[in-house]
Amino acid sequence: MRRDDLADFLRRRREALRPAEVGLPDGSRRRTPGLRREEVAMLTGVSVDYVVRLEQGRGSRPSLQLLTALARALRLSDDERAHLFHLAGHQPPPADGTARLARAGLIRMLDLLGDTPALVLSDLGEALAQNRMALLLYGDHTGLSGPRRHLVYRWFTEPATRAVHPPEKHEHQSRQFVADLRAVAGRRGHDPTVTDLVARLSGASGEFRRLWAEHEVAVRRADRKELLHPRVGRLVLDCETLVTLDQRQMLLVLTPADTETRERLELLSVLGIENFPVSTAGE
Repeated sequence: MRRDDLADFLRRRREALRPAEVGLPDGSRRRTPGLRREEVAMLTGVSVDYVVRLEQGRGSRPSLQLLTALARALRLSDDERAHLFHLAGHQPPPADGTARLARAGLIRMLDLLGDTPALVLSDLGEALAQNRMALLLYGDHTGLSGPRRHLVYRWFTEPATRAVHPPEKHEHQSRQFVADLRAVAGRRGHDPTVTDLVARLSGASGEFRRLWAEHEVAVRRADRKELLHPRVGRLVLDCETLVTLDQRQMLLVLTPADTETRERLELLSVLGIENFPVSTAGE
């Protein structure tokens, strides 16, 4: 661990980041450029004292989980993120692991979208980042682990995941998930992550086995979704998908398709997250 270099790097990246880039107000009484240490602590879920010690070269060696949180909070690029891991004495995550860290540019886009629900997904349906409205709409899925981190796995193995969709839409949604997974499997070849996911789904769900055998292929693009939200009721949303050049991550943006949905989203924003349980619903 290169303490002094790590301290300097963290301090400079903090000072270079504007509050607006992470969804915080600029304010008129800031005496230092960039983010405050208190704001970095809030974004990463650690104490202010620990952030101070890291920036002074006195902190203990950060864990991989904390480095990931710091990289996300400071909106680091892929190269900066790898540099951060090296300075802390860790190897950067392998290619598949790196794909599960939302890219800095996509996170900035999340911040800019404000009250429009949006989330960053991997090509296998892992929630990598969600803005506030996406959290209110779906609950927080960024902390899931194992096969449950894949939305397609939860869809076919956890009935509660389907509750947010009208029953008459379930067959369409199932086919869409399977066809998209087929497309990913074709792009990735014999990727062990995909192979394991398909094997687990085949063993757990007869419906998945039936649809997988039909060999339908369709990449996720624009779509219209009808959701049944437990707090504000029926929502009709147009879903636009922006995909990175390597097709490993995508930004999903959900906009109201009618006036009633827009008003209900505005109500949901006012209600906030108080007493709102973590959802098991699917995107």
